[in-house]
Amino acid sequence: MIRFGPAGIPLSCKGRTLEDGIEDVHNLGLTAMEVQLVRINVIERFPTEEEVGLTPRTLPGELVVALRREGEEEQLVHDPDAAIEPGDALHVLVGSVADDFARLEFLGDLARELDVEMSLHTPYYMDLAGDGALGQKSLNSIRWGGMIAHHLNARVVVTHMGLYGELTPEAALDRIVGRVKELATWFRKQGLRSTLGLETSGRQEVFGSVDEVVTISEAVPEAMPVLNFGHIHAREGGSLREASDFGALLDRVESRVHGQFHSHFAGVEHEGGNELRYTPIKRGDLRFEPLVESILETEYPLTVISSSPLLEHDAMYMKVILERVLGRQMAKRIRQQEEEAA
Repeated sequence: MIRFGPAGIPLSCKGRTLEDGIEDVHNLGLTAMEVQLVRINVIERFPTEEEVGLTPRTLPGELVVALRREGEEEQLVHDPDAAIEPGDALHVLVGSVADDFARLEFLGDLARELDVEMSLHTPYYMDLAGDGALGQKSLNSIRWGGMIAHHLNARVVVTHMGLYGELTPEAALDRIVGRVKELATWFRKQGLRSTLGLETSGRQEVFGSVDEVVTISEAVPEAMPVLNFGHIHAREGGSLREASDFGALLDRVESRVHGQFHSHFAGVEHEGGNELRYTPIKRGDLRFEPLVESILETEYPLTVISSSPLLEHDAMYMKVILERVLGRQMAKRIRQQEEEAA
């Protein structure tokens, strides 16, 4: 199955809530949507007397992602069903996609009912190779994103991995493998169903070549590659032109994608192995039709998220291209059958 959808709430959506976006995606005839976490901020506060004994899941109007609990050793409790104890400090997520866990679960049920496959993208500026505060903040952003995705019934939590910085590519790879292993262990301990997706990057100074993403997914089987075709095309100097180019790429990562490819597509301007900017699909030199031809030949299941500036319009345009290619193939088969019968 091939699913199409926008990276975020459709531009044409009159309402700007996630509920409005899910309904609008469905009404447009699309079947996927990627939630964009532009920022993740956590504030700490102490519970009121009335809140002691409740659980983060039952607190209305707030998304409590952790309880900081004092003891012989300070610990963070991430279980949304853990009772709040006197002396706990609540870590409350602000600027999220929903007010509380109940709302997230309602939105997940709505998306399932409307057959809209949900995914979630963590903040775009990440640093999984760094050793400082930003590295720890990036890890926490992915953790909180994983919790949101789980309760939203999102299949994949997509993340970038950040710059090489002063590290060699080999040293960055080693450090990021360690961080992804740490995250995978944490996801497993928390019982999170969403898969951690590692997105390919479009610039030489940013970690995330196809080789690097595949290597990490081989070292950490719980993680999967997320193919940003525009990024790959730019980073490899315009490498994706024919159906065979896309086919070779898909074959290369097929065993690592946990049953269904998750991808991003947009037109792209690039120079010297670096992405300059996304463009509408009609303007870039990255064409969608060869990817469709490859997918129809291999019958790989694929989710395509439109990262184009035209967002849902290009998601629908890609769906139209799929229908055109299918129509041409069907007409060709009919002609061949008629010729054989004659």
